[in-house]
Amino acid sequence: MKTLKCNYEMYNPNIVASENCHVIDENGKKYVDFEAGVWAVPLGHNNKRINDSIMRQLNTISHVGYRYTTKIVDEAAAKVLELLGFPDGKCVFLSSGSEAVEFGVQAARRVMDKPYFLCLSNYYLSAYGISQSRSAEQWISLDISEYKGNPEEFLADIPFEKIGAFVFEAGNASGTAKLPPKELIAAIEEKLNNAIIVTDEVTTGIGRTGRWFGYEHYNMRPDIVALGKGIGNGYPVSVICLSKNIAEALEKSGFRYAQSHQDDPLGCAVVSEVISAINENNLIQRAAETGKILKHSLKSLTKKHNCIKEIRGQGLMLVMEFHKKEKFNLQKIHRELFDAGYITGHHALENLLRFYPPLTIEEFQIKNMIDALDICLSKIGA
Repeated sequence: MKTLKCNYEMYNPNIVASENCHVIDENGKKYVDFEAGVWAVPLGHNNKRINDSIMRQLNTISHVGYRYTTKIVDEAAAKVLELLGFPDGKCVFLSSGSEAVEFGVQAARRVMDKPYFLCLSNYYLSAYGISQSRSAEQWISLDISEYKGNPEEFLADIPFEKIGAFVFEAGNASGTAKLPPKELIAAIEEKLNNAIIVTDEVTTGIGRTGRWFGYEHYNMRPDIVALGKGIGNGYPVSVICLSKNIAEALEKSGFRYAQSHQDDPLGCAVVSEVISAINENNLIQRAAETGKILKHSLKSLTKKHNCIKEIRGQGLMLVMEFHKKEKFNLQKIHRELFDAGYITGHHALENLLRFYPPLTIEEFQIKNMIDALDICLSKIGA
């Protein structure tokens, strides 16, 4: 291959087609994609409705400059802001989830009146910038693996009077589906003193958890929300969304941000169509219901295979973690599932398989994958 390898083994170098939950190789073999690409196609691969929206916009204008725009940008922003309940809020459309998160954090830093960010450690935010480095000079990180069930005790040493913003990711945790305890997050919110709440919904948004946004499981009211992945259904577009108060304060501060693909009409057309398609097909409710079926099906295997430690997650954001045993070969199971026609996630350090399929996954596809996984685990006597 002439592209740089980034430490991922390539199982199949020539996928040539796709359809909904399937990708198809050059020999015509179909694979059910329980990873939704990189968790990014809630409407499935090669979605005709999204493709048609792209073609319509391509035939008008796909890219604009700094001094002119087109109506589709405002139309997409209005749809996003309505979902969030941000009346009179503002959006900026960008290209990647990392960029949206970093924009949101930089925006918060510009307008917050206290020096520190608060976040949960080991929860991925972005690939670069201060949201990636999270230096001790600017960030206070909470390791919830040390949480013992007492919020007051756990938070006793946090200087909330110095916290200007809380940056929250609702449980993807780098593809490990570690859901933060609700009572702990509620206690943090209660102790925040006029701090800005920034939520990273790049993975947990757009129906992945069985609700539009992961923060909804925590009854949270954020000020800044970063969206990516599913909002483009495979097209590279992201959105940073600001409440009215934050947007006004940011504009007054003189904050400037400019990059080549900012508020592109093509990305905005995709965002608008993705939201409409999910709403019209009731896919949020469907994801919640299908997620229960998938979770129950995964849990059924724990009765047969004592190698399974835990099934966790919510909606269609689920993982199966295994006990660490000397002869247990997770890589082999992952590869055998692929060879059987099922693409799942694989996290070697956490010893787990991941299941983040499109919201359009069918019950029979879940059943067939569970049967294949059962066979794989039985082969190794697990």
